Amino acid sequence: MAETEIRSPAARLDALDVVRGLVMVVMALDHVRDYVSNVAFDPVNMTLTWPALFFTRWITHFCAPAFSFFAGTGAFLSLARGKTPESLARFLASRGLFLIALEFFVLRFVWLFNLWPLGFVATLWSLGVAMLVLALLVKLRLGPWTIGAFGAVLVAGHNAFDFVDRLRLTGLPGVLWKILHAGGTIAMGTPPPGFPFPGLFSVEIAYPVIPWPGVMALGYAFGALLARPRADRRRLVFALGFAATVAFVVLRLGNVYGDPRAWAPQGSAVMTLAAFLNCEKYPPSLCFLLMTLGPVLMVFAWLDRPPGAAGRALAVYGRVPMFFYVAHLPVIHLLAVGVAVVQGGGFGGPLVHWAAFQAPNFIVPAPPGFGFALPAVYALWIAVVAALYVPCVRYGAFKSRSRAAWTSYL
Repeated sequence: MAETEIRSPAARLDALDVVRGLVMVVMALDHVRDYVSNVAFDPVNMTLTWPALFFTRWITHFCAPAFSFFAGTGAFLSLARGKTPESLARFLASRGLFLIALEFFVLRFVWLFNLWPLGFVATLWSLGVAMLVLALLVKLRLGPWTIGAFGAVLVAGHNAFDFVDRLRLTGLPGVLWKILHAGGTIAMGTPPPGFPFPGLFSVEIAYPVIPWPGVMALGYAFGALLARPRADRRRLVFALGFAATVAFVVLRLGNVYGDPRAWAPQGSAVMTLAAFLNCEKYPPSLCFLLMTLGPVLMVFAWLDRPPGAAGRALAVYGRVPMFFYVAHLPVIHLLAVGVAVVQGGGFGGPLVHWAAFQAPNFIVPAPPGFGFALPAVYALWIAVVAALYVPCVRYGAFKSRSRAAWTSYL
């Protein structure tokens, strides 16, 4: 029988699960670093960073674009498993609202271990909003290529509005622009005199809305390509990924359009490469998305074959990516508390207070004496991923057996 795509509603594409699993595992590295590293500054700060630290952060840049892109792909493939456009639109809308609520009311607590009502909105918020937009596009019965064209315009064109960021809008227009495009801090009150954490009286829009719906729309259109025979789609997907990567190099070399952060030569070849790759993530620039999605597509093409042992292990995480995402954060945060107890000589000290109620250190930088250098960070990352393997196996088995509607949300 010829190797084709999605032959029946029950069929799965192994490469999709493997790539999603790889994305989740790499993402966990970033979050372990956030919580237990002894570095209290942004790893992409070119005046302070060094190669190992920079690339530990940079490799995780692939995760959010791939997560959003393949969420769109999964939405398209659900049509092959029996969903109608109407039922898919309803599901996308309800799941989008669920993810936004999960971000605001559950994961904000998991990130910070406190009940303070403010904080920051990040990955799940952007996914939720993108799903709401995709639900509308599907509800309008637009075809995958039309939806893909919408996504391409949003991804390629949104940097044309970067000039608005420089206008420093105030009041309601400024708030709306931060939510839609610029990101940044929205003040929500005035802290009391002497309050040690004034940032808690604000909401940080880490993931503004645009262009994330465009990334998901491109992923939806990508799903239509997977109906081709395997050999054809591998060539096509690799060519698309290679073209996106070349487009990134050309645009980035030009330093004219596609990223608000110009690059410049550094003191060494490796740091010059780091500066070249140091594209804007908040919001993701066109260069950032080409730089990340291009290689992801080439990796997808390479993995689009029967998986080996490593691929099957990664697929365990890739079949339940949202479960892994929700589960890994409390595990890592509790790990940070344990590290603080050991390094701080017991409970009650400032290290424990920081780890329990303010971690990760991109919210409030870690106090002196906390955390580990990169080798230990990598070891703890491997331990966290390994610890979640069996729970993911069991939840995946439960999800495949269960007919409960809630399992499709997690």
